[in-house]
Amino acid sequence: MGVLGKVVDYLLLLSFFSITLTAQLDIPESILPHAYNPFYQVYTTLTQDYLVLEQPAFFKALMTLELVYQLPLALLNIYGLLYSKPWFNTTCLLFGASIVASTTAMVGEILNSQKASASLMAMYYPPFLPLGVLAIVRGVVGQWSKAAPSIGNGPSSAVKKRA
Repeated sequence: MGVLGKVVDYLLLLSFFSITLTAQLDIPESILPHAYNPFYQVYTTLTQDYLVLEQPAFFKALMTLELVYQLPLALLNIYGLLYSKPWFNTTCLLFGASIVASTTAMVGEILNSQKASASLMAMYYPPFLPLGVLAIVRGVVGQWSKAAPSIGNGPSSAVKKRA
């Protein structure tokens, strides 16, 4: 895939790692009380994210989606990217479509809300929507070209079939 492919793969890898770290915000208070979640305390203090603080019903549903669907896909994508798995393109495409759909719902709420600040909009729109589109494009281009991830050096990239 060349240099551009490697850059895209490294950006996606960084994004997958960040998604796994920020998933702490999605853990329900009944499982991990916010008082014991330092990431939650720091995030809400710095950003005053009304969606995280108030947790409207649609936002709780999206956070459940992130914990049940996007987090496992992010972990699978990390593994697939590092070990050059052939299914990485498919899971990357699924991850990207899910990120775009959930981010669009949150950005729509933020834009129509009177509570949102510009800094809150900057927390959702710039990092997540382009990330989702990049993951979709990577998945589609990878499917089209049948290219394996370009940064992995795991067992499947070293094995060559002999005819």
